Amino acid sequence: MALENGFKMDGFFPRLGKLADADQLHEPLDIGDVPADLLLGFLDKMVEVRCAEEKIADEVTDGKVKCPCHLVIGQEAVPTALAPHVRKGDKIFGAHRSHAHYLAQNGDLYRLFAEIQGKDDGCSGGMGGSMHLIDRERQLFGTVPIVGATIPIATGAGLASKMNEKGEFAVSFFGDGSAEEGVLHESLNLAASMKLPVIYFCENNLFSSHLHISLRQPADSIARFADAHCIPNMTLDGNDVVALHKAAGEAARMCREGRGPVFIEAVTYRWRGHVGPREDSDVGVQRKDDLESWRKRDPINRLWQSIAAAGHAEAEHLDELWEKHRAESEKQWQRAAEAPYPAEEELLNRVYTNAN
Repeated sequence: MALENGFKMDGFFPRLGKLADADQLHEPLDIGDVPADLLLGFLDKMVEVRCAEEKIADEVTDGKVKCPCHLVIGQEAVPTALAPHVRKGDKIFGAHRSHAHYLAQNGDLYRLFAEIQGKDDGCSGGMGGSMHLIDRERQLFGTVPIVGATIPIATGAGLASKMNEKGEFAVSFFGDGSAEEGVLHESLNLAASMKLPVIYFCENNLFSSHLHISLRQPADSIARFADAHCIPNMTLDGNDVVALHKAAGEAARMCREGRGPVFIEAVTYRWRGHVGPREDSDVGVQRKDDLESWRKRDPINRLWQSIAAAGHAEAEHLDELWEKHRAESEKQWQRAAEAPYPAEEELLNRVYTNAN
C-alpha cells in the first residue's frame, strides 16, 4: 500500500487474492482423512438444497410464487459445513437468503415449500414467506430479512448462552453488505469485551444487491473488522465444504470452551440475482461475464470429484442423488400446493401476540 506523508492513500485494497478470483480454485477439494460417510452426507445435503432452490426458481419464473425469494444457489457449502457441529441448545440465525440454512439443519422440505406458498402448514404458519423461516426444534431460531439484524440478535443469544453456562453458542449468518451496518461493530465490540460464545459467519459473495464490494467498501475482506475488535478469525474458500467444516468445528470448540467469539469469512458467489431466479441480470443491472468461471467452483461438483477419486462412491451415485432430490422436490411442492391456507382468524393471531 502506498503511503503519502505517513497516511494510506485513497483507493480500493484487494485482500482476498485468489479467493475472489473467479478463474482460480476450480480443482477438487482436499478431503484428507475426513470420513466417507460425512463427505457423502455433505454431498447429499447440498444436492437437496440445490434441487429445492431450482424448484423454487422455476415456480417464481412461472409466476406461482409471489413473495420475494433470494436464492442461495452456488453457496450451499456454508450452512452445510456448520450443521454437524450444532447441538441442542445452540441458536442459529439466518438472513434473507436462508433456505439452505433451514434445510442444512434438517428442516422439513414440505414445511419450507408450504411457507413459501403461504400455506397453513408452513414453518412460520404461512405468514413469513421465503425470508422468515424458523425451526427451533432444529436450533434455527429465525431468519430475518433486515440487513444486519441477525448480528445483534445472535450477540444477545450469545450473552444468554454465556449466562446459562451450558457450553452453548449462537451463530449469525450474514452477507458482506451487513458489514456496512453499525450494529456489526457494536456487536463485535460487545462480544469481544464480554467473551461471548458467538460465531459470526459472513458469507461474502462480493455483491450487496447489484453493487460489487469495490463500489461499496475500501477493501474486499470483511474479516478486517474482526481484526479491529481483536476477534480470532479465518477467511476461507466458501465453496470448500471440507475446509469450512474444519473451521466451523474449531470455532464451535472455542465458543464452548468460553474463549469468546470467532469470525469466519467464507468467500463465495451466488449464481442467481440478488432476488429472483434470473442469471443474466441482477436487480435490473446486467451481470458481469464471470459467472461461468464461478460455476467451475461449484461446491457440489468439486466435492464429488474428490469423493469419486477416493473411491467412496460408485460413478452413478451423484446422478442418483439428483434424481432422488428432484423427485422429492416435485412431490413436496405439489403436496404444499394442495394444502390449505391459514384460516382468516389467524391473520392477526400469528403476527401479533394475543393479549387475551
